Amino acid sequence: MKFVATPLEGVVRIDPERFEDDRGHFARTFCREDFAERGLPTGVEQCSTSFNERALTLRGMHWQSPPHGEDKLVRCTSGAVFDAVVDLRRGSKTFAHWYGLELSAENGRQLFIPRGFAHGFLTLRERSEVAYQMSVSYEPGAGAGVLWDDADIGIEWPYPPEVMSAKDRDLPRLAELDDAQLEELGA
Repeated sequence: MKFVATPLEGVVRIDPERFEDDRGHFARTFCREDFAERGLPTGVEQCSTSFNERALTLRGMHWQSPPHGEDKLVRCTSGAVFDAVVDLRRGSKTFAHWYGLELSAENGRQLFIPRGFAHGFLTLRERSEVAYQMSVSYEPGAGAGVLWDDADIGIEWPYPPEVMSAKDRDLPRLAELDDAQLEELGA
């Protein structure tokens, strides 16, 4: 695995090192030792997938509130998505900045997202699936989010979404979150 820094401190792009032969390829997607060497969390409490039938389906921008904050390792196992993260750590020099990239089954890239960041994605193809490894289990009631098209954040989505939940459509803007919600995400 190749670990590549992003403009947001703590968010890491992970590119596969594929070993190819006439059968196809093999690549590691997680190695506790490699993560530990880079100071990244190594505990995995839950793994989940999100299957999305239609292209241009948007899910996001989500996080779990403390004390249930989660680190995530995200990859696309089928199809392709535009994956985006937003720094919500109030004391961070990149507060409210975003980073996005394409994750696909073909490129095999992953994104490590530490707690304190909102995460979401837009499917670029039909039948896209995203796999997650999380450092903590889902906690009902701890889910939070911010509006996907908040002008104060300015994520440059490659296409407008055509499918999203009412819940995601009704998330608050960053300016509507109270300071306590953001302060608890840390710096």
